Amino acid sequence: MLRGADAIPMPIRGEPPLVTRFAPSPSGYLHIGHAYSALFGYEAARLSGGRFMLRIEDIDTQRCRVEFERAIFEDLTWLGLPWHGEPLRQSTSMQRYADALGRLQALGVIYPCFCTRKQIRVEVEQSGRAPHGPNAELVYPGICRDIAPVESGRRIEQGEPFAWRLDLRKALALTGPLAWYDCRAGWVEAEPELLGDPILARKDTPTSYHLAVVLDDHLQGVNLVTRGEDLFHATHIHRVLQALLEIEPPRYYHHNLVADSRGERLAKRNRAITLRHLRDIGRTPADIWKLIGLKQHS
Repeated sequence: MLRGADAIPMPIRGEPPLVTRFAPSPSGYLHIGHAYSALFGYEAARLSGGRFMLRIEDIDTQRCRVEFERAIFEDLTWLGLPWHGEPLRQSTSMQRYADALGRLQALGVIYPCFCTRKQIRVEVEQSGRAPHGPNAELVYPGICRDIAPVESGRRIEQGEPFAWRLDLRKALALTGPLAWYDCRAGWVEAEPELLGDPILARKDTPTSYHLAVVLDDHLQGVNLVTRGEDLFHATHIHRVLQALLEIEPPRYYHHNLVADSRGERLAKRNRAITLRHLRDIGRTPADIWKLIGLKQHS
């Protein structure tokens, strides 16, 4: 058995049915970690008489491919995890993301950032301290936050590449203190400062993961977000965006990550064995559930 099995949340008497989602990116074939996450969300919804939604997170047009999207449908069908309704494709929602970005701009809580990754790293190193986020990533030090609007407008008109960042200082001044509920951790005080001012969109793409996931979960009616614990800290940012966009926050369940016997997380970048390969060598869905320590109930 692989490491990582967690308890699937059971329905609570008197509460509405759960709506969950599985939101893979079609940038590679699904692996066992994906199967675990999908089954986790599916069973949570099924046990409460709710709905299990599917979303294709295909914003990254450079890496996402049609054959990988097709394989997602095939793998979920093979696993016996039917989804409700038509899948939501992020690539068809760009105007909705742009509209939300416009609302944030009207609130005065975003600003254009012209920094490259290299410039950010140099600035952090020269500051004498290296602020890192929860995943050991450099936290943006606010280099472009106070550029005068006239200067920003001039640089944009000249075609200089830029990204839109959320100004957390201004955002939190509007929202005040925030909190969100995780089924494992309980009530969590939002601390978005841990991640610095996040990128919400780029010049050529009107959204980032943070903005898209908040809007998509709301559109699909998701009231329990089930996802890996590696995304726990991202929820601090998501809670701020929900407050700014007047979106009712869902509950969260950040489940364990499936890992091998050495404790190494199963992920695309680690070349985890794909479901496609396991199917080709004769493994069954029951074998997969046994391997990850979960089972699909009848």
